[in-house]
Amino acid sequence: MHDGVAACAEIVRRGDPDRFLAVMAAPARIRERLFPVYAFNVEVARAPWAAPQEGLAEIRLQWWRDALDEIAAGGSVRRHEVAVPLSRLLDADSARLLGEIAAARRWDVQKEPFADAEQLRDYLSKTSGNLLVAAAAMLGGAPEAVLRPAGQAQGAANWLRAIPALRRSGRFPLVEESPAAVRALAEEGLDHLSAARARRGEVPGPARPALLALWRTRSALHAARRDPPAALGAGLPERPLRDRIGLAWRAAAGSW
Repeated sequence: MHDGVAACAEIVRRGDPDRFLAVMAAPARIRERLFPVYAFNVEVARAPWAAPQEGLAEIRLQWWRDALDEIAAGGSVRRHEVAVPLSRLLDADSARLLGEIAAARRWDVQKEPFADAEQLRDYLSKTSGNLLVAAAAMLGGAPEAVLRPAGQAQGAANWLRAIPALRRSGRFPLVEESPAAVRALAEEGLDHLSAARARRGEVPGPARPALLALWRTRSALHAARRDPPAALGAGLPERPLRDRIGLAWRAAAGSW
């Protein structure tokens, strides 16, 4: 693995172990195309948490937006262990998608509640949805009619898993923090997942490994629907062994 990509892989291993395992379950030849994208996501996701002041976090996010503008323009790109490998992979459209992720992450900095459910949906679409579309683009692409609902489902699942940590940090993860709101988001996520899987045959074979990142989505959404108070309290129960067996089976079968 190229040195720059190895550094990206380590960032993902430490910062996003679920996606790291999904990439490692994929064929080795495509890992160099996924690790830089996921390493970027780790960098922007942790920016609002790593900086002690809002202004510094905003600067970090703006740095990434500027770097992606440079990549999209096709000119020289600033030296950085993630930005340089990204510049070898992204076209202008994918750079724009990742730039929207960095912009959406400003919500994490400002710590403001979502105005309504539609704003939360837009946040999940701009973060998880854009990331899935960009990852699939690294492997040749797939129809957004499949990727968008899949990304929305994954975003909902990850958000529901993160509620306790978000609440402890002073964020307001839900418009209404109630069991009913948790169940509604989980059911909406399951509907999106069903819609995506109904059209899974439209995803070209080379792009399917990008969807292995959904390996914990279904179980998390079912857990939240079954026990909404857990999502608001101690957190959703984890099934790491069962989920990892499922990941291995999907990777072997070329499914998701």
